[in-house]
Amino acid sequence: MIIGHLNALPLAGLPPVLYALLSRPDCTLQALSERDDGRWQPDNAPWFCQIGPAQTQQRAERHTEYHHQWADIQVVLAGEELIYAGARPVGKPDDEERKADLFIARSPAHSVGIRLGAGDFAVFYPEEPHQALCASGAPMTVRKAVFKVPRSMLEV
Repeated sequence: MIIGHLNALPLAGLPPVLYALLSRPDCTLQALSERDDGRWQPDNAPWFCQIGPAQTQQRAERHTEYHHQWADIQVVLAGEELIYAGARPVGKPDDEERKADLFIARSPAHSVGIRLGAGDFAVFYPEEPHQALCASGAPMTVRKAVFKVPRSMLEV
């Protein structure tokens, strides 16, 4: 797990492949904020980004998820959310696969809580559990960009 801000990328300690992705001119906070909602995938890119609004909820109402084949880079474009996360894999063979490579952890262990506002991002590697979209007060609508980066990009 890595936490940072789009306007301070050199301080985030990102691996070169993720630094290169987030350093692109079309991945600045302004460029992402101006992009229409929906899926965005540059030509020939192995990664894609889903942009749009989401509703935060009280922590008890949110699930914890993990992925085997994808890393998530979750960027808040507007609003604020809390994300709880753990650094150890929690996957069990009988976890629910809600959709392709989206597993719901039955007994998550979160060692960290993160408050993200506009421009802040968190990177969750494959197998790292994360409980996103938790309200930091009253539930609100946030606008996010969620990058899906294939595991193969990280294994070079």
